Amino acid sequence: MSIKPAHRLAETKEYYFSRKLKEVRALVADGHPVINMGIGSPDLPAPPAVTTALLQGMQDKVAHQYQSYTGIPALREAIAAFYKKQYNVSTDPATEILPLMGSKEGIMHISMAFLNPGDKVLIPNPGYPTYSAVTKLVEAIPVTYDLDASNAWMPDLKALAQQDLSDVKIMWVNYPHMPTGATAVKGLFEDLISFAKAQSILVINDNPYSFILNEEPRSILDIDGAKEVALELNSLSKTFNMAGWRVGMVLGSAENINHILKVKSNMDSGMFYGIQKGAIAALGLGIDWFEHINKIYNRRREAIYKLAETLNCTFDKSAVGMFVWAKLPAGIDAEDFIDKVLLEKYIFITPGTIFGSQGEGYIRFSLCVEEEEIEEAIRRLDDE
Repeated sequence: MSIKPAHRLAETKEYYFSRKLKEVRALVADGHPVINMGIGSPDLPAPPAVTTALLQGMQDKVAHQYQSYTGIPALREAIAAFYKKQYNVSTDPATEILPLMGSKEGIMHISMAFLNPGDKVLIPNPGYPTYSAVTKLVEAIPVTYDLDASNAWMPDLKALAQQDLSDVKIMWVNYPHMPTGATAVKGLFEDLISFAKAQSILVINDNPYSFILNEEPRSILDIDGAKEVALELNSLSKTFNMAGWRVGMVLGSAENINHILKVKSNMDSGMFYGIQKGAIAALGLGIDWFEHINKIYNRRREAIYKLAETLNCTFDKSAVGMFVWAKLPAGIDAEDFIDKVLLEKYIFITPGTIFGSQGEGYIRFSLCVEEEEIEEAIRRLDDE
């Protein structure tokens, strides 16, 4: 007997990387030496101070008990101090910060807290596929807004304002942008806050790439009046090589954070105590840590540039973050191209199309690959 799934799954596909990595694992199981340049999962270890704090925290007598849905006070205070130091943003750790088990869960919690079936959501194209997937899961309607290189991958807010936005409840933005690596141009966050107020839209900046090869970290909450209409998601995954630890956060007004907490407190329990102690240690690290990881990523990025040139791709060297977004020669289909490279050269690269129609003609390389593997990939591609 087959039990029919909920209607909401009709338009929801398995996450691309979940599907594609099955194919990659099958190739590896058959003995093929696949070089995975598709995933933004840091291959470097978390800072030593973080693992030490985790181990010490595990010895605390409360470590193995249920934890608060809002995290221990020391974690919220560490997030507040981090935001003040790094972004010059002041927050009340008691009411304006909610720790999350990864920022991806925050996308779901925010959507469940604010969206009713039939509400519309502005989603960047190209952009993180989860924005659209979660919107559909809560039975809201995704409405994409195009980004392109001619406008530095920034939204055209004037054009958006000409549309009927009466049913739009949320707008997702993501700067530094994934997958393109674009950083917010001067005045963008100010314009976004003005736009959100004029249109009565909640704008959420998803901000996990601030410190990877980026000299000017910024938060949308630094703009006057931003908390009235904005939230910001952030994560320790990329900045501190803690992707598997699942530590994220959402910041905003006390009222909006409380709405999200109502959802979160009914869906999970609090974050493991030892992980919270590790997160506190990470948030307290100084500039030496950022310089250390960026030195490694910069060398890898230079190697990826050579790889992209081997494929006759073009790219923007001013882009930041954990990826290189590269344009294929005219007329080449991105998905056909990456499949050919995977099956013939055993190199996995992400096609730009998984991020939306505006990604056609582009591919994305991850920097979470050792230099030796990048050099090996270049040798394979040169060996025709």
